[in-house]
Amino acid sequence: MYRRTFLANITSPIVAACATCLTACSKKVTETAVVSTPPVVPPPIVPPPVLFPFTIDLQTNLLTVGSQLVKNDVIIVRLDAGATTTSFTAVERICTHAGGLLAWNISQNAFVCPVHGSIFSANGLVLNGPASKALKKYTITINGTTLTINQ
Repeated sequence: MYRRTFLANITSPIVAACATCLTACSKKVTETAVVSTPPVVPPPIVPPPVLFPFTIDLQTNLLTVGSQLVKNDVIIVRLDAGATTTSFTAVERICTHAGGLLAWNISQNAFVCPVHGSIFSANGLVLNGPASKALKKYTITINGTTLTINQ
Protein backbone atom coordinates (compact mmCIF):
# COMPACT_ATOMS: atom_id res chain seq x y z
CA MET A 1 0.00 0.00 0.00
CA TYR A 2 1.25 3.43 -0.87
CA ARG A 3 1.63 6.15 1.70
CA ARG A 4 -0.86 8.40 -0.12
CA THR A 5 -3.54 5.71 -0.13
CA PHE A 6 -2.88 4.88 3.50
CA LEU A 7 -3.21 8.53 4.59
CA ALA A 8 -6.35 9.03 2.49
CA ASN A 9 -7.97 5.97 4.07
CA ILE A 10 -7.15 7.08 7.62
CA THR A 11 -7.86 10.83 7.33
CA SER A 12 -11.15 10.64 5.41
CA PRO A 13 -13.19 9.43 8.44
CA ILE A 14 -11.46 11.98 10.70
CA VAL A 15 -12.21 14.85 8.32
CA ALA A 16 -15.83 13.71 8.05
CA ALA A 17 -16.18 13.55 11.85
CA CYS A 18 -14.64 17.02 12.24
CA ALA A 19 -16.94 18.45 9.57
CA THR A 20 -19.95 17.00 11.37
CA CYS A 21 -18.79 18.48 14.69
CA LEU A 22 -18.18 21.89 13.17
CA THR A 23 -21.59 21.90 11.51
CA ALA A 24 -23.27 20.92 14.78
CA CYS A 25 -21.35 23.55 16.73
CA SER A 26 -22.20 26.28 14.27
CA LYS A 27 -25.91 25.40 14.53
CA LYS A 28 -25.81 25.69 18.33
CA VAL A 29 -24.16 29.11 18.13
CA THR A 30 -26.81 30.28 15.66
CA GLU A 31 -29.62 28.90 17.86
CA THR A 32 -28.12 30.55 20.95
CA ALA A 33 -27.82 33.88 19.16
CA VAL A 34 -31.48 33.70 18.11
CA VAL A 35 -32.68 32.74 21.60
CA SER A 36 -30.77 35.47 23.46
CA THR A 37 -32.70 38.63 24.31
CA PRO A 38 -31.46 42.16 24.86
CA PRO A 39 -31.20 43.35 28.49
CA VAL A 40 -34.41 44.78 29.93
CA VAL A 41 -34.10 48.48 30.68
CA PRO A 42 -36.66 49.73 33.20
CA PRO A 43 -38.64 52.79 32.15
CA PRO A 44 -37.65 56.08 33.80
CA ILE A 45 -39.56 57.10 36.90
CA VAL A 46 -41.87 59.95 36.04
CA PRO A 47 -43.48 61.63 39.03
CA PRO A 48 -47.20 62.27 38.77
CA PRO A 49 -48.20 65.85 38.05
CA VAL A 50 -48.63 68.07 41.09
CA LEU A 51 -52.21 69.29 41.32
CA PHE A 52 -52.67 72.73 42.88
CA PRO A 53 -54.08 74.02 45.00
CA PHE A 54 -54.72 71.23 47.50
CA THR A 55 -55.81 71.31 51.10
CA ILE A 56 -54.99 69.53 54.33
CA ASP A 57 -57.29 69.31 57.34
CA LEU A 58 -55.26 70.38 60.38
CA GLN A 59 -57.73 68.74 62.77
CA THR A 60 -56.63 65.28 61.55
CA ASN A 61 -53.17 65.86 60.02
CA LEU A 62 -49.86 67.38 61.12
CA LEU A 63 -50.93 67.47 64.77
CA THR A 64 -47.48 67.45 66.38
CA VAL A 65 -44.29 69.41 65.78
CA GLY A 66 -42.08 67.47 63.37
CA SER A 67 -44.95 65.52 61.81
CA GLN A 68 -44.85 65.31 58.05
CA LEU A 69 -47.27 64.53 55.27
CA VAL A 70 -46.62 63.81 51.59
CA LYS A 71 -49.23 64.70 49.03
CA ASN A 72 -48.78 65.24 45.27
CA ASP A 73 -44.98 64.90 45.69
CA VAL A 74 -44.97 67.81 48.11
CA ILE A 75 -43.72 67.21 51.65
CA ILE A 76 -45.42 69.33 54.31
CA VAL A 77 -43.97 69.58 57.83
CA ARG A 78 -45.24 71.19 61.02
CA LEU A 79 -42.32 73.27 62.34
CA ASP A 80 -43.91 74.57 65.56
CA ALA A 81 -47.11 74.38 67.59
CA GLY A 82 -48.66 77.56 66.21
CA ALA A 83 -51.36 77.73 63.58
CA THR A 84 -49.79 80.35 61.31
CA THR A 85 -48.25 79.94 57.87
CA THR A 86 -44.76 80.09 59.42
CA SER A 87 -45.65 77.06 61.59
CA PHE A 88 -45.47 74.90 58.46
CA THR A 89 -43.27 74.39 55.44
CA ALA A 90 -43.98 72.76 52.10
CA VAL A 91 -41.30 71.81 49.56
CA GLU A 92 -40.95 69.45 46.63
CA ARG A 93 -40.29 65.92 47.85
CA ILE A 94 -37.79 64.90 45.15
CA CYS A 95 -34.10 65.69 45.69
CA THR A 96 -32.64 68.03 43.08
CA HIS A 97 -29.46 65.96 42.83
CA ALA A 98 -30.44 62.38 41.98
CA GLY A 99 -34.19 62.21 42.50
CA GLY A 100 -34.25 60.55 45.92
CA LEU A 101 -37.36 60.88 48.06
CA LEU A 102 -36.74 63.32 50.89
CA ALA A 103 -37.85 62.89 54.49
CA TRP A 104 -37.93 65.34 57.36
CA ASN A 105 -35.32 64.68 60.03
CA ILE A 106 -36.59 66.30 63.21
CA SER A 107 -33.24 66.07 65.04
CA GLN A 108 -31.48 67.93 62.20
CA ASN A 109 -34.46 70.21 61.56
CA ALA A 110 -33.88 69.54 57.87
CA PHE A 111 -34.91 67.49 54.85
CA VAL A 112 -32.52 64.60 54.16
CA CYS A 113 -32.05 62.61 50.98
CA PRO A 114 -31.23 58.95 51.64
CA VAL A 115 -29.57 58.44 48.23
CA HIS A 116 -26.40 60.56 48.55
CA GLY A 117 -26.94 62.46 51.82
CA SER A 118 -27.95 65.90 50.57
CA ILE A 119 -29.48 68.03 53.32
CA PHE A 120 -31.92 70.90 52.80
CA SER A 121 -33.20 73.53 55.23
CA ALA A 122 -36.87 73.88 56.14
CA ASN A 123 -37.05 76.52 53.39
CA GLY A 124 -35.54 74.13 50.83
CA LEU A 125 -32.04 75.68 50.69
CA VAL A 126 -29.07 73.33 50.25
CA LEU A 127 -27.20 72.87 53.52
CA ASN A 128 -25.03 69.95 52.45
CA GLY A 129 -24.39 68.55 48.95
CA PRO A 130 -23.93 66.88 46.58
CA ALA A 131 -27.16 68.69 45.61
CA SER A 132 -26.45 72.22 44.42
CA LYS A 133 -29.97 73.38 43.56
CA ALA A 134 -32.54 74.36 46.20
CA LEU A 135 -35.89 72.64 46.50
CA LYS A 136 -39.00 74.36 45.21
CA LYS A 137 -40.85 75.91 48.16
CA TYR A 138 -44.63 76.17 47.98
CA THR A 139 -46.86 78.93 49.36
CA ILE A 140 -49.03 78.04 52.33
CA THR A 141 -52.25 79.72 53.41
CA ILE A 142 -54.39 78.84 56.43
CA ASN A 143 -58.11 79.44 56.78
CA GLY A 144 -59.42 78.15 60.10
CA THR A 145 -58.24 74.52 60.29
CA THR A 146 -57.63 74.16 56.56
CA LEU A 147 -54.09 74.47 55.28
CA THR A 148 -53.86 75.14 51.54
CA ILE A 149 -50.77 74.52 49.43
CA ASN A 150 -50.47 76.80 46.40
CA GLN A 151 -47.95 76.80 43.62
